[in-house]
Amino acid sequence: MERRFVVLITLIGLGLLTNKTFAQTNSTTGANTILTGVPFLQIAPDSRAGAMGDVGVATTPDMNSQHWNAAKYAFIESEMGVALSYTPWLRNLVDDINVAYLVGHKKLDDLQSFSASLRYFSLGDISFMSNEGTFQGTQSPNEFAFDVAYTRLLSDYFSGSVALRYIHSDLAPGQEGITPGNSYAADISFYYQNEMRVNRKESTISAGVAITNIGSKISYTDGEQKDFIPTNLRLGVGYKTEMDRYNTIGFYFDINKLLVPTPALDTVGIFGDRYGEDKSPIAGIFSSFSDAPGGFSEELQEVNLSFGAEYWYNKQFALRAGYFYEHENKGNRKYFSAGAGLKLNVFALDFSYLMPTEQNHPLANTLRFTLSFDFESFSNQRR
Repeated sequence: MERRFVVLITLIGLGLLTNKTFAQTNSTTGANTILTGVPFLQIAPDSRAGAMGDVGVATTPDMNSQHWNAAKYAFIESEMGVALSYTPWLRNLVDDINVAYLVGHKKLDDLQSFSASLRYFSLGDISFMSNEGTFQGTQSPNEFAFDVAYTRLLSDYFSGSVALRYIHSDLAPGQEGITPGNSYAADISFYYQNEMRVNRKESTISAGVAITNIGSKISYTDGEQKDFIPTNLRLGVGYKTEMDRYNTIGFYFDINKLLVPTPALDTVGIFGDRYGEDKSPIAGIFSSFSDAPGGFSEELQEVNLSFGAEYWYNKQFALRAGYFYEHENKGNRKYFSAGAGLKLNVFALDFSYLMPTEQNHPLANTLRFTLSFDFESFSNQRR
C-alpha cells in the first residue's frame, strides 16, 4: 500500500476543513496552506474554549488548561479535579469518528502543580483496499497523545510550566509497509494573572504564551519520509471584571501561528516537495518566521486570530461566544461559536456549538460537551 493512501486516510478522516485538507500550493490564487502530521493535536478538546472561538492561552484557569497553557494551573482555585470532553467529528457524514479528552490536575503545594491528559482520536471503521482493488479487511485506525506537566508559581503574578508528550498514530493497522507513527514532544508555557480593583470593581488582567508540540518528526514508513508535527505558538491576553455583585464578564484574544516550514510555491498537490524537508524540528521553528515564499505579507497570513467573551451569573451559570479567523490562503477557517456552562458544587457541565461562515466544518451543527468533577468540593461536602 502506498504512503499517499495513508495520508489520504488521515486527511479525509480528520476532515480538518475542506480548504486545509485538499488545498494545494497555487501561485495563481495564492493558496498555500501548511500541512503537518497528526493534526488531531490542534483540535480544541474542551467545550469552554470551543464556545469562545478557540481562545485559551490567557483565559482564567480551569481543569482543561493542559491543552492551552498548563501554567494556568498555578492559579486555579480547585486543589484537585478531572474533566472529560467528547467531540463528535464529521457527524453530518458519519457517526463513528470522535475525539475524547481526559485531563486531571493536582496541586502539590502552594507553589507547585502536576497535571496529565489523554487525548484519543477514533477514525471509526475503514475498509482497506490494495492498489489492485482487493479488499483487505476493515480496521479501526486511531491516534492518541498522552502528556504530563509540571507547573510552578514563579511570583505572585507569574507562573511557568513544562509538559512532556508521547504521540502514537496508527492510521493503517495491519497493512503491509505501513507502520504506526510515534513522536515525542514538549510544551513550554507561561501565564500572568493580576487581580485588582478598577472603578471599585474586582477585575483580573491576564496574559499567556505557549509553545506546544516541540518535538520529533513522525513517520509511517520506518523513517523513509518524515513529517513535522504541529509545533505551535499561541499568545493571548484577557480581561475579566465585575458588573455587579452577581454578574461578571470577560473578554479574551489569542493569536496563533504554526512553527513549521511553509510549502514552496512550485509544490504540486499535497504530495509534492516542501520547503524544510531536511530541516530539524528546531531549525523548522526558527525558519517558520521567514520562509514564506510571499515574504512578510504571507507570514502575516499564517497568523490566526481568536476572540472570545464569557459571562457568568453568580459563578454558577455561564454564556459564551467567540469568533475564529484564518486567512483564505492558509485554510480559510472562519466561524462563530457559542455555548453555555452550569457549575454546581461538585460537577460542572459545559456545551459548545460552532457556526461556520465560509465553508463547511467538521463540527458544524454539532453539540460538544465537557463534564468536570472537583474533588475538593466533594471532600468539603462530606465533612
